[in-house]
Amino acid sequence: MHITPFVALACPLDGKPLHSSGTGWRCANGHGFDIASQGYTHLLPVQNKRSRDPGDSKEMVACRRRFLNAGYYQPIAEAARRAMLADTSPAATTRCLDAGCGEGYYLRQLAAPGDEARRLALIGLDISKWAVLSAAKQEKRIAWVVGSNANLPVLARTLDRVLCMFGFPVYAEFARVLKSGGQLVQVDAGPDHLRELREIIYPVLKPERSSETTVPPGFALLSSESVHYSTDIIGQEAIADLLAMTPHLFRASSEGKARVAALQSLSVTVDVRLTRYLRD
Repeated sequence: MHITPFVALACPLDGKPLHSSGTGWRCANGHGFDIASQGYTHLLPVQNKRSRDPGDSKEMVACRRRFLNAGYYQPIAEAARRAMLADTSPAATTRCLDAGCGEGYYLRQLAAPGDEARRLALIGLDISKWAVLSAAKQEKRIAWVVGSNANLPVLARTLDRVLCMFGFPVYAEFARVLKSGGQLVQVDAGPDHLRELREIIYPVLKPERSSETTVPPGFALLSSESVHYSTDIIGQEAIADLLAMTPHLFRASSEGKARVAALQSLSVTVDVRLTRYLRD
């Protein structure tokens, strides 16, 4: 793989193209954004924040990094990688955004050695500065940006692929930044995802939501597949890391968290739905 950073960035204040100025980025209206010493750029204006420190905390990012690097979700990463590279030409540079990249695990998997003739220009974006900082420390060939899916700091129609993993899809923004014929790859939890963990946490599980796919405006459905397998989580730390990666960390009662904390091992079902959409 020949990996380069994606550079078609837009000013988050006025939407103008950003141009590299050595140690930062600047638009024609004079708005400037420094590149941090760790290699990432902060493009989330303070007025667009809903809290002082939005997104995953430093501790949550560390949990996610340990759990993902242990390989428990490797089959998901491999499926996402295949989907992102499907229908692409090795002769052309494929420009990809991971919208809600976390600490960069899935984008690093996409950039892993493979077809040496293939060229990718990559950008990972997350609202958590701690996640982007962790990502930038682990992989220097990718553009890492603190930003929001609600206002992507990316120029219109410059991307070939957008990846949204367990995230917060903003379809209007995804449609804006994708080229005609570009693709959105979306991964969401399926009905059996982490069922065993949820059964320990909650007295009664909520009824499952409909699995029927609703195609967002501006897109057409290309394909949908399930990634379904079981895995054994060994050790209290790994189980705690898994819980910290999920919304259940905030929803569970203290009693439910205590039951999880007492476990030495846990066999869980991984069940996700991977859907590919074509930009009209």
